[in-house]
Amino acid sequence: MISVDSITKKYSENTVVDQVSMQFPVGKITSLIGANGAGKSTLLSIISRLLKQNNGNIMINDKNLESYKSRALAKQLSILKQSNHLELKLTVRELIGFGRFPYSQGKLTKQDEVKIAEAIDFLDLGDIQDKYIDQLSGGQKQRAFLALVVAQDTDYILLDEPLNNLDMKHSVQIMKRLEQLCKEKGKTIIIVIHEINFASHYSDYIVAMKNGKIIHSGATQDIMNPKVLSEVFEIDFEIIHKSGKQLCNYFY
Repeated sequence: MISVDSITKKYSENTVVDQVSMQFPVGKITSLIGANGAGKSTLLSIISRLLKQNNGNIMINDKNLESYKSRALAKQLSILKQSNHLELKLTVRELIGFGRFPYSQGKLTKQDEVKIAEAIDFLDLGDIQDKYIDQLSGGQKQRAFLALVVAQDTDYILLDEPLNNLDMKHSVQIMKRLEQLCKEKGKTIIIVIHEINFASHYSDYIVAMKNGKIIHSGATQDIMNPKVLSEVFEIDFEIIHKSGKQLCNYFY
């Protein structure tokens, strides 16, 4: 389990994450929602140790995050950031192979090759696996980087707006794949997501942030109500019940 306790992050006098405490349920999808600047991406970066918090502690499997060596942490936790810049000339398959670096340190084994092939198949990248990354569309590139994370095969997967650049078909495909990772492989996924209806349909839990604080958290059905969502986003919501799911109408 990932537990965060009293996490605070400041830039000069600006507090972007403010005394956040949370336990993320194992084997479930937890979505972080909120307006731009709410602190979601910053919190994700702190949990993954890409950013250092000013105060507070993070525990992963009852072990303090700070005590992990980099290679050991990379076998436990993976992250896909919003922007992934790549200056190397790599094919899709070569990129995905980097997900195995914590295990093989660049010398791929037969087991690594199996994991790479599984990730390619999982994201339906077989037809473009030999293409170079700079030849891909934005959506194809996003799926390739997500396959890298899948190949890394960690218990905890952190995703910062993974639906960026994806059309509707591939957005649904990705969310179904993430759901599959949880249900079939027991992965714990924490995802920053802006499309509230994707969060509602695929998440087990939702954490709502505003001004650096968690203002609501709980099971998806408890967060998906007009009063809570209006407080988070400062617009009016109508909740539509369809096939056992709750969908938002915020255009009325």
